[in-house]
Amino acid sequence: MFKRQVNNTTTAAINLTTINEPMAVVTEQIKTIRTNINFAASDRPLRTMMVTSAMLGEGKSTVSANLAVEYAKEGVRVLLVDADMRRPTVHKTFNLSNHQGLSSWLGRQLDDVNKAIHPVLDNLFVMTSGPKPPNPAELLDGQLMADFLKTTTRKLDLVIVDAPPILPVTDAQLLAHKVDGTVLVVRQNVAQKVAVRDAVVTLKKSHAHLLGAVFNDVRDGSHHGYYGYESGYGYYSDEDK
Repeated sequence: MFKRQVNNTTTAAINLTTINEPMAVVTEQIKTIRTNINFAASDRPLRTMMVTSAMLGEGKSTVSANLAVEYAKEGVRVLLVDADMRRPTVHKTFNLSNHQGLSSWLGRQLDDVNKAIHPVLDNLFVMTSGPKPPNPAELLDGQLMADFLKTTTRKLDLVIVDAPPILPVTDAQLLAHKVDGTVLVVRQNVAQKVAVRDAVVTLKKSHAHLLGAVFNDVRDGSHHGYYGYESGYGYYSDEDK
């Protein structure tokens, strides 16, 4: 599994700041977020991580892809999985075909999982979502998904799962207890406090290990587009209601 090599390590991914602008402030912030996530997970092994948001349009896919690149650049062998089978974007980010992917494997339409996995950079592999199935939640909740994560972590160091937003559908809730940690992306001027609070409550009920929140598109004086990070559940407490 995952033995194929990629020849071009500079043009496989598009629209990723961590590749196109390695010295940019945002890239440095992604590195800091990676470090903070590792620190937040220091009390337990972090082999599988879900990145999600409360609602649509908060930048979870951008964060998950850039985190995957930064982990890979540090020598961590990473698989980025697009589990947002309703609104997939990872195949577009990495300019890949999506005619087969996670849905194909979970739907037992593939005899070899490697057919759905693409090497895109040194140490970085991508599994696209595959065609939209009629039952995404059922597929993600099945034993085959749990087995897939367990098997993959025997071959690679880290699996990052780009999951659907929490509140519109149940997919992320069903995945939460299958992964070692969850990161919640919160976009300034898009996320509503009540939605973020409800998302955190939902994650708690789903027995998620919330590593922290990534604040996306943070304004800093005359600048914007920055990232911030807060660890654990405490960043959005009952006092914020």
